Amino acid sequence: MKFIDEAKIEVIAGDGGNGVASFCREKFRPFGGPDGGDGGKGGSIFAVADRNINTLVDYRYAKLHRAKDGENGRGSDCYGKGAEDVFLRMPVGTLISDPNSGEIIADLTEHEQVVLLAKGGEGGWGNIHFKSSTNRAPRQKTDGKPGEQRELKLELKVLADVGLLGMPNAGKSTFITAVSNARPKIADYPFTTLHPNLGVVRVSHERSFVIADIPGLIEGAAEGAGLGHQFLRHLQRTTLLLHIVDLAPFDDAVDPVKEAKAIVKELKKYDEELHAKPRWLVLNKLDMVPGDERAKRVKDFVKRFAWKGPVFEISALTRDGCEDLINAIYEFIAEQRQKEHRAAETRVVEEARSIASIEPDDPRFKSIE
Repeated sequence: MKFIDEAKIEVIAGDGGNGVASFCREKFRPFGGPDGGDGGKGGSIFAVADRNINTLVDYRYAKLHRAKDGENGRGSDCYGKGAEDVFLRMPVGTLISDPNSGEIIADLTEHEQVVLLAKGGEGGWGNIHFKSSTNRAPRQKTDGKPGEQRELKLELKVLADVGLLGMPNAGKSTFITAVSNARPKIADYPFTTLHPNLGVVRVSHERSFVIADIPGLIEGAAEGAGLGHQFLRHLQRTTLLLHIVDLAPFDDAVDPVKEAKAIVKELKKYDEELHAKPRWLVLNKLDMVPGDERAKRVKDFVKRFAWKGPVFEISALTRDGCEDLINAIYEFIAEQRQKEHRAAETRVVEEARSIASIEPDDPRFKSIE
């Protein structure tokens, strides 16, 4: 299936049915009175997050989504039938926004999360609602209200704990294949990865995390060069970035330090927040470096790159060093999850204390209720 991570669609909810002005015409009931029913409600349009969907390709070609109108009311107290709602299933990680204002309408982050996109119009009232002691033969009725109509921009940002960065052919696809259940295309030429790949890394039966591989970056990516710039948004939700560097390039004229600095530069150009995320250095393809030169080459790279963060030496092909790396990643991810959990608990406690401290006659009390 073709990978699509952006789409623009238009959603049109159904109009409400009109109410009707009608009077009873039954035999032996000469003054039966008003019996006009209400119109039915128009269909609404909802977005539903579905973890079994991985792309927005369906919305690239089906741009218009319309719900049906509610039926009009009828006599004999018959109400119009409400139209069925429309549910649009989208990948988990889809960001829904207004293409004109940029306002975020919804962020689908959980499976089966449901969000209203366009509300159907309410049905009109029949004349049965206007009956009173002074208005015994009302001829008033109201029309149904129109449904909402809006244009939407859909943007998929995959949900992963760890994101892979690196030049084309740095060994990212080989690494994700070695440590997870992902099976991307692997070849000895650059740009074999054309769209993001997600893999689940299982450290043990109950311990796991999700890793994302995007197409390799090249210099000028922030301005649109290469493929990786199109998918950098998929790293914005990650907790940790792994910068994978090919320490044994085929071309002796290629300087790994220069390429690594170019990646960091492009990352900063694209998004300061993404650049500020925790990032680890992973030196790959050490199996292609003679054993007596490995320590010297690693030390030289770290010195010239002026790197002060965590450094891991691996061979994704032979899987040397991969187990230590994924264990360290899991420990880091677990620690971050605990911090987030504690922060969420603190917010709940603070909100509860704030509410408890409000006096019943405080003007804010009504707003909280």
